[in-house]
Amino acid sequence: MPFRYFLAPAILLAVASAQEPAPGPLAPEQSRVSPGSSCLEPAPVVRFEDYNGPYAKLAGTFARKLERKAVEPPKYRPGFKLCSLEPRAKFLLFVHDTFDPISVLASGFNAGLDQASNQDPSFGPGGLGYARRYGADYATATSARFFGDFLYPTIFSEDPRYYRLGEGSKKSRLFHAMLHVVITHRDDGTPRFNFTEWLGTASALELNNLYHPGNERGFGPAARRGAFSILQDMGFDVLREFWPEIARALKLPFRGERDEPFPAPR
Repeated sequence: MPFRYFLAPAILLAVASAQEPAPGPLAPEQSRVSPGSSCLEPAPVVRFEDYNGPYAKLAGTFARKLERKAVEPPKYRPGFKLCSLEPRAKFLLFVHDTFDPISVLASGFNAGLDQASNQDPSFGPGGLGYARRYGADYATATSARFFGDFLYPTIFSEDPRYYRLGEGSKKSRLFHAMLHVVITHRDDGTPRFNFTEWLGTASALELNNLYHPGNERGFGPAARRGAFSILQDMGFDVLREFWPEIARALKLPFRGERDEPFPAPR
């Protein structure tokens, strides 16, 4: 599997221009107490208006997609935990990620590379061939998000978000990010084996063969595609872990940047 998928987000920043509706004003604190509960809602994803540097809209488009699935456990409120995602919230996460401008453009970018290298020749050349490749790539990516953001997290009561460590040595944070493909969080915040990652990847691979009739079949090709998918997810988790440092270096806002100490609950 080519490494183009790692390059796609960076290249797509040069052409992304659509906006996702803002969720409302950015909260002045890192998180807020959920009514009738002792859990904390994560800070909202930063708004486009909070990006005021060069290529603000483009940077905001990429950052919002990255931060949508990144949260950080509360540091200054002992006794509180992050609120879990109800099935409806997991489904909305899937919907938002599917129709995110970067997701839509990434499929177009990948379809263009497939067209140029004549991947899956059964789709044919020309505009019709590109349209078929685009549809297959978008369907594959959408299926993977459906399994990874909604279906398996709901079945196994797992949180599809990445829990950022945010402190400690770079080595420990890197290990924490890479371990997420193996260990995730239940809805109640306790760790468990990441069934979503592995079952979601396997299910998406099966459907990928349906969408791409010209794919090479057999265990070897499937194992290579599955390994690449898992490594790609691992890479994005590493990026999510170190995004605050990257954002500071680029003078960009990010979720949780206004995190301030709060007294313990009474």
